[in-house]
Amino acid sequence: MKKHIKRFILILQFLTRIPINIDLGFDEEFHKTIAYFPLVGFILGVIIFLVGKVSILVFDPFLTAIIITLIHVILTGGIHIDGLGDTFDALYSYRDKEKMLEIMKDSRLGINSLLAILFLILLKIGFIYNLINNNLMWTIVFMPVYARLGLMVLTYKTVSPRERGMGNLFIGHGTLGMLIIATIYSAAIVLLVGKLIFFASYIEIIKVISSTIVVMLFAKLVKQISYKKIDGITGDILGCNAELSELVYLVYIYLVSLI
Repeated sequence: MKKHIKRFILILQFLTRIPINIDLGFDEEFHKTIAYFPLVGFILGVIIFLVGKVSILVFDPFLTAIIITLIHVILTGGIHIDGLGDTFDALYSYRDKEKMLEIMKDSRLGINSLLAILFLILLKIGFIYNLINNNLMWTIVFMPVYARLGLMVLTYKTVSPRERGMGNLFIGHGTLGMLIIATIYSAAIVLLVGKLIFFASYIEIIKVISSTIVVMLFAKLVKQISYKKIDGITGDILGCNAELSELVYLVYIYLVSLI
């Protein structure tokens, strides 16, 4: 049990900027923290939801949607946003593989990066605003959960085109067992929290859980595009997928809420 708690705290420190000043040392099997990706997402989801609940007491739904989006970026340190920008700059530069990998390392902001980040933020705000107006703000709790579940797909049977890179800690190290377990506990979290805390109907809960299929299929698409462009997955691709999967989740929840 201590080992699992240690790994969860380690990955929470690694993937977020939540202040946890605990020195747990080095874990030689750090890649096993992949199994906790959705749980990290749940912590993020709870925080942004609570911020939203406080914000809505003071501000209107639109400003609340902006604040939720802002806090989410702050909590992740913008690491995924950076990956999104680098990915769009590289993959849509129409250069060869080596040049694309160089562009991903470049800290400068290109036009593709700027546009990708701009429209992602705008669309997130728009869909979150709609969910708030339709009394579905509780579904935002699970946005980071399912985005990171989809992220696990990109760690399973994948390779990196780079010999070194932060993403190499995870790329290719995910297992089918990790993915199955994470899928099950993510669904359990939605069921328990949705029913006991938010008093959601079973139909609403099933709609949220069904987003699993959508985010995983989207991750498969990202994988295909990345392999076609650069023969593998990089840390920037992982970050990009995390951000886009959150948007995919929001779009999906918006669409199924119309049914």
